Amino acid sequence: MRTPLLEQGSGVGKILFFDAFSGVAGDMTIAALLDLGVPLLVIEHAVAALPLEGVFLERGHVHRSGIVATSFEVHVETPQPERTYASIDAMLTSCPLEPEVRTLARRIFRRLGEAESAVHRMPLDEVHFHEVGAVDAIVDIVGAAAALVYLGAEVRGAPLPMGRGFVKARHGILPLPPPATVECLRGVPTYGVDLDAELVTPTGAAIVATAAGRFERWPSFAPERVGWGAGSRELPDRPNLLRVVLGTRGGASDEPQVGASHVVLEANVDDMTGEMAAHAIEALFTAGALDAWAVPITMKKGRPALTIAALAPAPQADAVGATLLRETTSIGLRKIPVTRTERPRRTVAVETAYGRVRVKISEGPFGPPQIKPEFEDCAAAAKTHGVALREVIQAALAALENVPGKT
Repeated sequence: MRTPLLEQGSGVGKILFFDAFSGVAGDMTIAALLDLGVPLLVIEHAVAALPLEGVFLERGHVHRSGIVATSFEVHVETPQPERTYASIDAMLTSCPLEPEVRTLARRIFRRLGEAESAVHRMPLDEVHFHEVGAVDAIVDIVGAAAALVYLGAEVRGAPLPMGRGFVKARHGILPLPPPATVECLRGVPTYGVDLDAELVTPTGAAIVATAAGRFERWPSFAPERVGWGAGSRELPDRPNLLRVVLGTRGGASDEPQVGASHVVLEANVDDMTGEMAAHAIEALFTAGALDAWAVPITMKKGRPALTIAALAPAPQADAVGATLLRETTSIGLRKIPVTRTERPRRTVAVETAYGRVRVKISEGPFGPPQIKPEFEDCAAAAKTHGVALREVIQAALAALENVPGKT
């Protein structure tokens, strides 16, 4: 019996725990999130936004140790070019992904690219991801980012098991765990197991290390939903499964976070140019900030200055704070714990005379829904068809009237 699908925002204020007792890979991550209840359409819509040809997705089911788990495969039917990190990042930047999905996907891919860069001792932009493997990684990362953003939960992970042995790669024989996996897991707790197998892939490591704000054996929470994602191989001493658990907070380990789901980080600077401030704000978004801004102020001795600030989920506050210090001239910052009330949000794609446009609908017990067509979609359509921007916006709102259950 299949459990009901989860609605967008079902994880807001909750914990999503990656119980990776057999490791983690990109396909296992998406499979587990689908099994949890994330609609397959969320993955398909995100992947459809990518300029990839000859790629289709397959969801299936397998039995492992009596457990029925979901599987996920990416099939590539046409030859694919070798893609560099720079070209993939440009692809993610320019394609019509939702902004939060794009930000998370770029952060994950940057971690993966920086790992490969460190292993091969070459500039980040020149790192190559080969043919089909690159498509698998792109789809897995974008799909995982879309699913995690759809849920909106705080991600936590278990310490990761490291297998031993060797694996044949394009460039020769590599030791396990793979060098890129180890680089991706800097700062993440791991432990060794007596098994000659690749348990954690570089893509899986990049996803979990980027998305999870904390690692522990098991969080103090009340499980509500469980999803099982199947790996592609049978393992001799354990079921090759990834378990993801969505639950409500509770217990002593969460006490420091009570009343502070987010953090505002601020720094005052009086020796930065406008160009540097703009670059810093972009870097803050890439690091995981939900919002970032600059406010003109006057400091001591009448000096004109800026406050560079960011709003980050509590688990990402340290990473955003490190970016704020790295990308500005400040030698310190302020951390202000805050809470945030959010209207539940969902996105509906409508067909207009100018093409498909996404419309964001914000609902909840806060009065009439707020309805807003995505500006980037409308601006691109207006430019393509040579019409005024407001015409595309009006067309999107009119098309929404014909969508069943729009409000």
